[in-house]
Amino acid sequence: MRILVVGAGATGGYFGGRLVQAGRDVTFLVRPGRARLLRERGLRIVGLGEKTVLTPPLVVAGEIGSAFDLVLLTVKATGLGQAIVDLAPAVGPGTLILPVLNGMRHIDALAERFGDRTVLGGAVKVVTTVDADGDIVRLADLQTLTYGARGAYAPEPLAEVGRVLDGAGFDTDLSGDITGEMWAKWVLIAATGAVTCLMRGTVGEVEAVPGGAVFAEAVVAECAAVAAAAGHAVPERALAFTRETVSTPGSPFVSSLYRDLVAGKATEGEHIVGDLVSRARRLGVTVPLLDVAAMHLRVHENRVARNRPEPAPAA
Repeated sequence: MRILVVGAGATGGYFGGRLVQAGRDVTFLVRPGRARLLRERGLRIVGLGEKTVLTPPLVVAGEIGSAFDLVLLTVKATGLGQAIVDLAPAVGPGTLILPVLNGMRHIDALAERFGDRTVLGGAVKVVTTVDADGDIVRLADLQTLTYGARGAYAPEPLAEVGRVLDGAGFDTDLSGDITGEMWAKWVLIAATGAVTCLMRGTVGEVEAVPGGAVFAEAVVAECAAVAAAAGHAVPERALAFTRETVSTPGSPFVSSLYRDLVAGKATEGEHIVGDLVSRARRLGVTVPLLDVAAMHLRVHENRVARNRPEPAPAA
């Protein structure tokens, strides 16, 4: 099975790298700058005592000459539109696309472009980052890829996908309800994003102030209400984990949305929080806290788009 991994960042670089290590037929589709760096230094996975250097095949946009069997899409949501254009030549009649982006908006975009039955559902749990040298840095021993068919139809190549992913150096889970799994993850990342971005602090810092824990749990309740209204109620065990994540005393946890926000970078706010708010409106669910969080992130995105620095605080 020929695999195209779109993106070689913290997620794609890690899972794609593990597939390369396991001897799978993997090619990475990356941007020109990333391609130059990977050709110079190799794809490096480091941390937790590991120092792995790989030299996988690389292509950039315009260099794909034939269809692949599986496309593992790992870019951030902010790069989805361009990624769809760039990967299109890799999609043939039998290709399956396995996206592991946050939220659900990407599923709609991919299904519209390539057909509903071409697009699987996917979600990952991994704690990695890309350092200043471009290396993939492992921060915790957690690496799980959950995937599955969306709905009753299971494409014939799905069994082969399982054989290729199994035993590749990370945990895999073929889910019978991948859409529900994706919604549960969406509730988690939307809640943590809204709490830490609105309060501009860690979970522990929010919890430490009067009303902080109540606020955080109210955000979780809004997110869960949207999922339930959409027909994908989050199981209580997963919901309890989300509540704990946003209200643990002393927790240093912050969301990736928060990290990008305070760094002045573009965020996935529209895909994670904004889209959840839009779906809430269509479903008749009131989400005042998420509304404010989406507004907060949109102000930031407008500033980033104008390349304008944060205003200085009043003296």
